[in-house]
Amino acid sequence: MAGHSNNKALPEGIFSILDTDLYKLTMQCAILKYLPDVSVTYAFTNRTPQMRLSRTAFGWLQKQIDKLAKIALTSEELDYLKNTCPYFNDTYLQFLRSFRLRPSQQVRVSFAPLEDTGSQDDVGDVRLEICGRWLDTILYEIPLLALTSEAYFKFCDRDWSYKHQEEKAYKKGCRLLEQRCIFSEFGSRRRRDYHTQDLVLQGLTRAAADGDARGWKGKLSGTSNVHFAMKYGMVPVGTVAHEWFMGVASITNDYEHANETALRYWVGCFGEGVLGIALTDTFGTPTFLKAFKRTMPTPANSMADDKKTLIPGAASPPLPPMDGDSSTGLADERSYAQIFRGVRQDSGNPIEFVKMMRDFYQSQGIQEKKTIVFSDSLNIELCVEYMHAAEEAGFAPTFGVGTFLTNDFVHESNGQKSAPLNIVIKLSSANGHPAIKISDNIGKNTGDSETVHKVKETLGYVEKQWAEGDETTRWGKSENEASKASVQEG
Repeated sequence: MAGHSNNKALPEGIFSILDTDLYKLTMQCAILKYLPDVSVTYAFTNRTPQMRLSRTAFGWLQKQIDKLAKIALTSEELDYLKNTCPYFNDTYLQFLRSFRLRPSQQVRVSFAPLEDTGSQDDVGDVRLEICGRWLDTILYEIPLLALTSEAYFKFCDRDWSYKHQEEKAYKKGCRLLEQRCIFSEFGSRRRRDYHTQDLVLQGLTRAAADGDARGWKGKLSGTSNVHFAMKYGMVPVGTVAHEWFMGVASITNDYEHANETALRYWVGCFGEGVLGIALTDTFGTPTFLKAFKRTMPTPANSMADDKKTLIPGAASPPLPPMDGDSSTGLADERSYAQIFRGVRQDSGNPIEFVKMMRDFYQSQGIQEKKTIVFSDSLNIELCVEYMHAAEEAGFAPTFGVGTFLTNDFVHESNGQKSAPLNIVIKLSSANGHPAIKISDNIGKNTGDSETVHKVKETLGYVEKQWAEGDETTRWGKSENEASKASVQEG
């Protein structure tokens, strides 16, 4: 029997509103400012469909979703945000203080057994949909994904234990730090459970302390999980997700200007140089770079251009301040590529992405060293490989390492891989219009297929498929899948 089943004192479920990724809060802040009345839906996808919940697991999941209604920001959490995240304005913090999730009204979840015998052991597919105002529903994604994973590994795959998890994370952290990698923990959404992520952070912080003592050049720069950042005295890390670009595109139904519009409102909410890592691949990186090189509207040029990048019904984002050194009194004209500190790579071939970004910045005459954040299914070897490639091209690389840290287990009975679930929740509509994501890898296309096809035609999108980006086996195959593959290969 797995060791985890005997420990009754371990926490289960979600008990803090901050047990989520930072970028969900930053996007909620921007939505409050500009798009508070937009209605949305979200859809759940299991990219590992052979890994299904039992009826017992589903019943536990339902109860945990209901409990989300009881969660509220505490006074200590409010103080932490005030002191640690200065980009959150008072209006947003007061909103968050009184914010409550209402799962009975906003979340629809059902269980479809493959064969309904009425037994608690029946396995089937979970159907999950979220609907409501964007402002009110944006914080569901991370908790629901974490709860679904916890349900599966609490009731369905139980042949594992927490044994050596802290030590494993410590050793991984040491190897990354020794190799000079600057990295953050990004594992909330697909963690095995809360306790696993807690053990991982214990191991990583111990590695970071030892690394400092030994003079290693690498650095643990934080965690994307705000609750754990608070618990361990770390910096919460993150900027923006695909969801922001998807929502803006869906609301405006203008995919040609969606990237630029999203960037403009982001800077309008937080200011230049704040939360300044841009995500490039929502509609393909080549399309994004066309917007990235454009000049941000200023008082001098706003009349000519800015209407294309304004969201109907939303407050207009502020224009940059006047340049005090200019005799004309005009604002300094700069492109988004100049304004943003760097970019995040989250799909497609990372080495090709490095080359593309190097060529782009050179073509724009930008000599400042920019950051590339790599965040797509990383392990130690890939971090080191991408670090060398990025540094050789003149970038400062950093890494967001997720599932490799928070869901890396083997079956106790035979030592075989206990594969993680690969599950996602994505925005599926906004104000009644489909919301889609194309990315730099066809395996990560999401949303209405007809809209995906039309947008690809509109943008002149060139189809890409990365052999190492198979979404069904990103972190290893389950034993059943591995045995099937060996039979087929034989």
